[in-house]
Amino acid sequence: MELLRNLFFGSTAYWGGGVSHSIFILSLVITLGLLLGRIKVKKVSLELMWVLIIGVVFGYFSLNLNVELLHFLREFGLVLFVYSIGLQVGPGFFSSFKKGGLELNMLILMTCAISILMVVGIYYASDMPITALIGILTGAVTNTPSMGAAQQAYFGLKGVEAPDIATGYALAYPLGVIGVIFAFILLRYILRIKPTDEERAAERGLGQLEQLTVRSFTLEVTNQRINGMTVKQLKDIAKRHFIISRIITSGQSEHNEVVNGQTVLHTNDRLLIVVAPVDIDAITALIGQRIDFDWSPYEKELKSRRIIVTRPDINGQTIERLNLSGNFNATVTRVNRNGVDLVAHPHLRLQLGDRLTVVASELSLSKIEKMLGNSMKRLNYPNLIPIFLGIALGCIVANIPIVIPGIPTPVRLGLAGGPFIVAILIGYFGPRYHMVTYNTISANMMLREMGITIFLACVGLGAGADFFHTLLNEQGLIWIAYGLAITMLPILIGGIVGRYCFHINYYTLMGVLAGGNTNPPALAYANNVTTSDMPAVGYATVYPFAMFLRIITVQILVMAFLS
Repeated sequence: MELLRNLFFGSTAYWGGGVSHSIFILSLVITLGLLLGRIKVKKVSLELMWVLIIGVVFGYFSLNLNVELLHFLREFGLVLFVYSIGLQVGPGFFSSFKKGGLELNMLILMTCAISILMVVGIYYASDMPITALIGILTGAVTNTPSMGAAQQAYFGLKGVEAPDIATGYALAYPLGVIGVIFAFILLRYILRIKPTDEERAAERGLGQLEQLTVRSFTLEVTNQRINGMTVKQLKDIAKRHFIISRIITSGQSEHNEVVNGQTVLHTNDRLLIVVAPVDIDAITALIGQRIDFDWSPYEKELKSRRIIVTRPDINGQTIERLNLSGNFNATVTRVNRNGVDLVAHPHLRLQLGDRLTVVASELSLSKIEKMLGNSMKRLNYPNLIPIFLGIALGCIVANIPIVIPGIPTPVRLGLAGGPFIVAILIGYFGPRYHMVTYNTISANMMLREMGITIFLACVGLGAGADFFHTLLNEQGLIWIAYGLAITMLPILIGGIVGRYCFHINYYTLMGVLAGGNTNPPALAYANNVTTSDMPAVGYATVYPFAMFLRIITVQILVMAFLS
């Protein structure tokens, strides 16, 4: 009995109640929370929110950690979480503002601004403390790092914790998950969506994401003006990124060939084209007419295979520099990076972990595999240097004072913002300077999940003493109602503006708005109602900017109202 008492409640003989006690409580909270997180109702789950809830229950019954130890573990978990997210989104962060992605990110900026204005309006219209409202905001948009950033900013300003932030977050989070899905259903009727038409448009990839996706189709050359031209001359005329993956020459129906820049085109040639949807019409008009053609019988001669870049010396090199066409008579048709297909244009810089779709003979493919690596074993070895070096640099950036006019106290990015921004910069610029920043998806996921579960467990343990008192009275119900409003109103307004002003496809819109609230369950719902990849691409396009906005704006709120 003495053993169990010491494990659950600690011992006064040791700082923090004893090492075994602290590890036991933290591990038990995380284990129970993850087990309950597997429960789904209509394919929707609160997932990691259960870790926070179990932490609250343990904290309420005084099964807790030492205050200083709790603070350290919470901040360390937050750093691991935001840094791993930054490394993941870094390679695509700046490119998400190009072309169609700019409009989508501006829509997210608008929805973020609406939620901030709602918080400010409620603050002046009621007697609610700003700390509680900031907590409700972070829960309503299901953004855990922003909650950590708000706590960090408050602690740096006042030198004490603000339990209201964690309590508001915990009360608003559950309906923050579900409220987005309710808003999507309402938008379907408000916008008078016709699922068949939207599905057809999504499959074509048209709209804001047409520059960020890839489609393949077959053309027959009918334009007499390009008869006798080389592929290089054709690309110079088109001035668009596209790849001719295969060709069956006129009068030849038994064999297909790999295409390079010197390949000569003739009328009635059949070409397999890989291009962004936005360029389909232009390329079709230039070359000829679309036809239905089955290329599968020709796989015996030329095979298409995905090859993973795993050799560090390939990191940062362009496709043109590899000269696969000249050296191996092969064509790279597309590059898959972080789940998104890119057109393999000559100036695209490769990164470790990129998956190249290559068309060539079996012998050439085996040689290219050796050249690029194609060894998951190499990628499975964790690359720890950029992680710990980046975290160290992030701690420096976190404490740099930033002067904002109108705010008397300089703003600091804190341990939520500093490591996140450094990770984005390392993830984006690292490959350009041949710095290997890649870790496998599983390794990054492990780091991220470890960080977030430790963070949420500590937040719950710290908020447990006051949580149920707030929940079980009128004040708690008011907080929950405010959270639901902050969740749904920006989504509804953003959906209407996105549809009628930016003409965004409904399925793309769901992915974008789910990304703006950094809400994976909402993305899962969007993916379940369509067979296209538009929700996932929209989510990935805005997620980095949305995460950045949420982390920075809550800190500005804290500084503006409490300094």
